[in-house]
Order: sequence, then structure tokens, then C-alpha cells
Amino acid sequence: MRFKFCGDLDCPDWVLAEINILARLTSVKMKLLVNQVVKGLLKEEIDFQKVEKLTTDAKFDVGDIKASVAGIDFIISSATKHGVDPEMLSNELQQLGLPKEHSSALCKVYESKQTALHDESLRQSFRCSASLQKVDWKINPTSAGDERTVDIRLLLVDPATSKEETLSFTTASSKLKLLLYELNIVRNQMNAVHM
Repeated sequence: MRFKFCGDLDCPDWVLAEINILARLTSVKMKLLVNQVVKGLLKEEIDFQKVEKLTTDAKFDVGDIKASVAGIDFIISSATKHGVDPEMLSNELQQLGLPKEHSSALCKVYESKQTALHDESLRQSFRCSASLQKVDWKINPTSAGDERTVDIRLLLVDPATSKEETLSFTTASSKLKLLLYELNIVRNQMNAVHM
């Protein structure tokens, strides 16, 4: 069966297992847990102590807690990504076995935060996570008959946090030539589009 919140695909098996686990919570605690997960999706701090307290009555172990958070995260983020309205999401979750009260609780939170979730999803989708600041390279000596290799070191800086990250790798010179060739093709195609 295909579901809108899964992009008109079948629901992953692991999500089905998490729905079964989530059904052990009360609907009130489900709503509070969903609020915590949504806070995480909106890049706010999740109160993990609160999450643990919410799940103690249902006798969740650490694995169940992590799996439940991951399942709710998947449901909310996928519904946001695919633009599913809360009523449709509630119906689909009920078809998957989540009790009506639980799906209503989840969807109330989803509906109240839908615009913020959508905006955050767009912000994350169209972000430039790092800018290239510096490239260092070195051609390695070869033995007779071996292909030359090149050590490359890239210095990347995250524009949001100014955090630096170094990415180092070694590649064969033939692969580097192929990469340069393909990048030139892409550049020419992009230039043709902008003319």
C-alpha cells in the first residue's frame, strides 16, 4: 500500500515497528513526545530527560526511546517534505495501525507547527553547508609501472558557524583528469543556460 507521507511509496518496515511501539504510550504522552521531536526538527534543544520520563510508564528501554524518536522524526519530516495535510496524515497513520487518539495527537502538533517545519525544511534543502577556502595538493612519486596518485586537502568553512573542516583524500591522477573534464562539461552547460 502506498502512503502520501512516504512520497507515494510503501511505508518502511522499521516505521511500522515503531508505530507498534508508539501505540503503547497514552495519547497525551504521545503529543508531548511529538512536541519534543518537533523541537529537534526546528533546531531547538530536545529535553531528553523529559522524553525519558514520558516513556517510563510504557516501560520503554533506551532502544525503544531512540527508535520512537526516529519514527516520529521520519513521519513528521516526510509529511512536511511531501506537503501532506494533517487530516490525510492522520488517516494514513491509522491505516498503519496507530490508534486514532495517537494519530490525532501527532497531527495536532504537526498542524500547529506545519509552517515552521516547512520553512525549516526549505532552509535545510537549499543550504550551502560549507564554502571552499583553500586547496592543497601534492603529486606522489611512483614506482615503475604504477599510476601516479595525488594527495588533495580541502579546507572548508561553514558560513553559519565559521567552523573549519579539513577533508583529505588520495586519488589516481586519471580520476582527477576525468573529474576536471566532467566539471568543465557541467560549467559549459551552466554557462549555456545563463546566456
